[in-house]
Amino acid sequence: MPEQGPGAASVLRAEIEQFIRHLNGERRVSPHTSSAYRRDLGQLEAFLAQRLGRAVGSKDVDKLQLRAWLGELAREHTSSSIARKLAAVRTFYRYLRRSEPSRDNPAQGLATPRVRRPLPLVLRAEAAAELVQAPAAASVPPEIEAALRERDRLMLELLYGCGLRVSELVSLDKDALSEDGESIGVLGKGRKERNVPVGECCRQAFERYLPERAHLRHPKTGFQDARALLLGRQGRRLGVRQVQHLVRRHGAVALGRADLHPHALRHMCATHMLEGGADLRVIQEFLGHQSLSTTQRYTHLSVERLLQVYDQSHPLAVAKPVRR
Repeated sequence: MPEQGPGAASVLRAEIEQFIRHLNGERRVSPHTSSAYRRDLGQLEAFLAQRLGRAVGSKDVDKLQLRAWLGELAREHTSSSIARKLAAVRTFYRYLRRSEPSRDNPAQGLATPRVRRPLPLVLRAEAAAELVQAPAAASVPPEIEAALRERDRLMLELLYGCGLRVSELVSLDKDALSEDGESIGVLGKGRKERNVPVGECCRQAFERYLPERAHLRHPKTGFQDARALLLGRQGRRLGVRQVQHLVRRHGAVALGRADLHPHALRHMCATHMLEGGADLRVIQEFLGHQSLSTTQRYTHLSVERLLQVYDQSHPLAVAKPVRR
């Protein structure tokens, strides 16, 4: 007699793992995305196994079960988190329909929770310039002072000047800059490669940092990552958390903004390009957005900025009392 408890071998779990292999192999999604899909679908599998008291498969999932799961999630999760999990289920069943076209997608008819996306932090271009120059005044150990300062200057130039995602930044190798010094090769989401133009300030940051990079090595063993562009004090490739910490520190010192994060610099790059007259299609290519709708979000940012300036400066912005 087959095992019936929640701990029984789950057909759904095996189907999820097959889907994850598809994501990694065919769609070449990032490890972060793959992990999120596995986690979200695994939560659904665990919920159904507990609810039904037996091992489950993808055909055990229907709209009623999904509604019950979403209701359970609503107790502790935000609407944006629930929307992401529901999107994962939809994508999973679209994948299953490739081998079985007649299969229903139980998530297709469910309404996605309305997500209110806050506008990202965007500072003035002058403030961004102050931030990029902040490492020059940073307090660091004298023996590697120049190396750390030039590394942080290049890091900020790449985040703001080139609009890189933090994951793209930390994966750069030291030979990322082209021979003519006009672009860098970036491996973006879905392992898609693109060439990003490099401005004069960023090019100079490369020229100042690369000779100093040799000083960033383990003080006892002398170890140094031979490929990585940005190195830590121990000679290892900088990680995402280290970059986040450095950006917060420089934001606090230079601008009094301890809430600054790497992605805010990417938002600032796109917004300032749009305000400077850049075409949306150009910005889309520059940032490596797969969909233009993602890039169009920056038009809302610019309108928001325009309204702020209007409210502060236009004589008709504030309603005047009518004299009788």
